[in-house]
Amino acid sequence: MSDTASPSAARTAVVAAAIDLFADQGFDQTSVEQIAKAAGVSRSTFFRQFGGKDDVVFADHELLLDQLRDYLAQPHENPWAAVCEASVRVFSHFAADPDLARRRYTIVRGVPALREREIVTVFRYERLFDEYLRGALPGLDPIDAVGFSALVTAVHNHVLRQLLRGPKRVPVSVLRRALDDAMRRYGVAPDGADAGDDDVVVAVFPKRMPLAEVARRLGDQLA
Repeated sequence: MSDTASPSAARTAVVAAAIDLFADQGFDQTSVEQIAKAAGVSRSTFFRQFGGKDDVVFADHELLLDQLRDYLAQPHENPWAAVCEASVRVFSHFAADPDLARRRYTIVRGVPALREREIVTVFRYERLFDEYLRGALPGLDPIDAVGFSALVTAVHNHVLRQLLRGPKRVPVSVLRRALDDAMRRYGVAPDGADAGDDDVVVAVFPKRMPLAEVARRLGDQLA
């Protein structure tokens, strides 16, 4: 592949070449020059596309975070479901090539600096969800925003680890079911799907009662 290849194709080739080299000879033992040569690009092209060896390992996350920002910037009828769908999109990306995802996971697990960056990267997803919910739902208690964001991120990581640590494919439906359950537990499932037989409150108020008083009384009862 030459430096004139399309940007996306060039990035994919460099990432694949880097993961192969890291797996074969170790992360610390692999140089940028070796990665560039294996991918068929110049050293300057490598640094223009990435910046360093660790950036290659996390290149997909940078693209995914950008894509999720664009997705969440669009109008969504249910912001809670939008956060869950964003999680599904990330999982689907890695599930599309589980062998590459598993090799990358093995490399990260073996290098302390990469493990630390992985923790930071996970937090970036959580923070993105948190900031989105606060903006999409004015007046939302920050604890609810960060709590739901942390829950979705934890559920996603749990299911993703099942994919990364095992030899079998884990279908996206596994994650969807887990996220549906998370929304029910949080009381934000679409169309009242979170309400069980013993979880329904019926209240009757005079039509003339101010809405603020209705909200106050409901709040007192639900609290």
